[in-house]
Amino acid sequence: MNNSFDNLSANGSLVAPLLGDSERLKASQTRRNSRQRVALLGTGYIADWHAKALGSIRNVELVAVCDQVPTRAATFAEKFKVPRVYHCLETMLASEQLDAVHVLLPPDMHFQAAKTILNSGIRAFIEKPMCLNADQAAMLVRLAEYHNLKPGVGHNFLFSECYERLRNDLRNGTLGLLDHLTITWHRELAQATSGPFDIWMLREPANVMLEIGPHCVAQMLDLVGIPSEMKAYASNPADLPSGQKFYRRWQITALAGRTAVDLRFSFAPGFGEYTIQARGSLASATVDFERNTYTLKRHRPLSDDFDRYAMVVHEAKAARRQARRTLLTYAMSKVHLGSRGNPYGASIAKALDAFYATPAAALDDRIGGQRGVDVIRICEEIGRIGLAAAGHSTVQVPTTPNPAPIQETELPAPRILILGATGFIGRELTRQLMESGHRVRVLVRSPGKIIADLRNPRLECLRGDLNDAAALQSAMTGIDCVYHLARADVKSWTDYERYEIGVTREIAEAALATGVRRLIYTGTIDSYYAGARAGTITEDTPLDSKIERRNLYARAKAASERMLLQMHRERNLPVVILRPGIVIGRGSSPMHWGVGRWWYDSVCQTWGSGLDPLPLVLVEDVAKGLIAASQAPDIEGESFNLIADPCLSAQDYLDEMDRLNGIKIQRYPTRIINFYLADTLKWIVKVLTRHPDRRLPSYRDWETRQQHATFDCTRAKLRLGWKPISNRADLIRSGIHVPMKERLG
Repeated sequence: MNNSFDNLSANGSLVAPLLGDSERLKASQTRRNSRQRVALLGTGYIADWHAKALGSIRNVELVAVCDQVPTRAATFAEKFKVPRVYHCLETMLASEQLDAVHVLLPPDMHFQAAKTILNSGIRAFIEKPMCLNADQAAMLVRLAEYHNLKPGVGHNFLFSECYERLRNDLRNGTLGLLDHLTITWHRELAQATSGPFDIWMLREPANVMLEIGPHCVAQMLDLVGIPSEMKAYASNPADLPSGQKFYRRWQITALAGRTAVDLRFSFAPGFGEYTIQARGSLASATVDFERNTYTLKRHRPLSDDFDRYAMVVHEAKAARRQARRTLLTYAMSKVHLGSRGNPYGASIAKALDAFYATPAAALDDRIGGQRGVDVIRICEEIGRIGLAAAGHSTVQVPTTPNPAPIQETELPAPRILILGATGFIGRELTRQLMESGHRVRVLVRSPGKIIADLRNPRLECLRGDLNDAAALQSAMTGIDCVYHLARADVKSWTDYERYEIGVTREIAEAALATGVRRLIYTGTIDSYYAGARAGTITEDTPLDSKIERRNLYARAKAASERMLLQMHRERNLPVVILRPGIVIGRGSSPMHWGVGRWWYDSVCQTWGSGLDPLPLVLVEDVAKGLIAASQAPDIEGESFNLIADPCLSAQDYLDEMDRLNGIKIQRYPTRIINFYLADTLKWIVKVLTRHPDRRLPSYRDWETRQQHATFDCTRAKLRLGWKPISNRADLIRSGIHVPMKERLG
């Protein structure tokens, strides 16, 4: 072994002695001659793509998944028919005879997990970034060499079809000598706009270059090699709710041999672009990842004017041909005639093809461990140079993903518990309660999601899951009033029954067991029928009598209400129900789906003409209504609608967005029947392909989105003393202008 590795292993930092290690390696090599057994570590967003890709590779079998969140792991395993589920990596490695494990965890967990896997004599495929720094990545490469293994790193965009065409044309000389390479990543980073703000990528300003940067840096290295000179600059800073600073624009210039390189990153809201433009001595070429196209520009044996014409015609034909092929591939995947889905999924699958093609041979450099090391080293340097050039101070108020609960013995014990405090309404309610002098307790799965301006001695933050009955009862100890604002982010009715209705039942049971004085539940006006025949809706108006034909969210909320009111009648559950309208205001996205269906940030299909007044309400007023509901006497078992007096239509709303920013949002007033027919077409395809989620489309549900009804909130105003802002100018300023400024910075 080389001396550097011997020094590491002598310190016990990498190599963990295992019983039967040689036998495990021999068995693994034997299995690689047949079908390779694979496990996934982590079942988040990217795991879906890996599972689909593995399903398209003939000599690979997905046999196990591991995730520390049991419900998430079980749901994933059921979806992809994975036979075994684990919640501990070491247990899985000891129980399964594996050939490879995909490390699909947050970046700060990559090193330790990959080290454990490699020390077990098993190959690791690590999603980018390989590690948090180049030293860790280099250690893993040396550890893999010690065990005669070859780790892979998921730089999957390097296997996109359009990228590979550029790569081949550059290598075969079609472009000539490469003079300039420009790689552009202009994509809004949704997490920096709407959270969660405690994820690793947003904990430090340089982390985004380690998380997103590897895509473009890996392409630069693959095309031109390691640069000899490099400059970087970070700009357009924004202060996140977590208290951390985030730079939304990064510009890098570099020189690799005779080739000048520009890397451009923008994470601000705007039109999406991800391109590579290569200028050579003989031709130029452009890769457009967003549109999955490759454009090659080169001259013909024609005079200038005819050459230009021929070039444009060739580009147009090529673009149309590629667009048709991309659309056909997508359509075939939807009817299960294609196994690799869209271009992004196909790129991941091709990266895994390369990883599993020749386990004992050298890996394709694009996914090799050394490439992972080089990528991280350059991304680290970009972060360091870019922040220094921006004058960013490295001395900041430290942020942590899991801040310790704040305790102040001189303050009274909290008497209010908020479930769902990290949500849009929950944040505003927490803020108003503390500003009025209350001490508030919140129960959250991740304390790091509590925004910075809410972290003060009046907040008691407990870690826990709403699925845990014991955690609920513990959180309600000593509590007078519980606000249930939590919402299940699920798609199937089975999951809604479990995570919306079932969780609400557990909350109600805990409230009864602990003697809570009042439980306030937030329903939704979406549980009403608000179509053409709705008329005026008051709290005495029954919820939609055909709720089973409505969307799953409205249906689940209605079912939860029925259950809570039954518990009130039969067991004296002290519940009060509030149904907010279309809630707008600070902390929300101005691209609200109550206004219409948004396609990107620039295109809005209004529900119908968009001329009907909308049932809007400011988030500040919803919070005031919730607080009033905790104080009003003798209202248990009642419900209240929270909607301001109507004064804006969808078209008015869009007018204000345009006026504020000097822009022109594309508007498409769309008849409800058109939405319904499109939904019906999707349903037919799902039936033909036996898709598990193939609910019969509901015209009634689409019709309700037009909000033809008029809401009368007299009961809330009289019984709760609720006074919402209904002045048009105030509603526009607080409900539209403020969120737009928050979004655009």
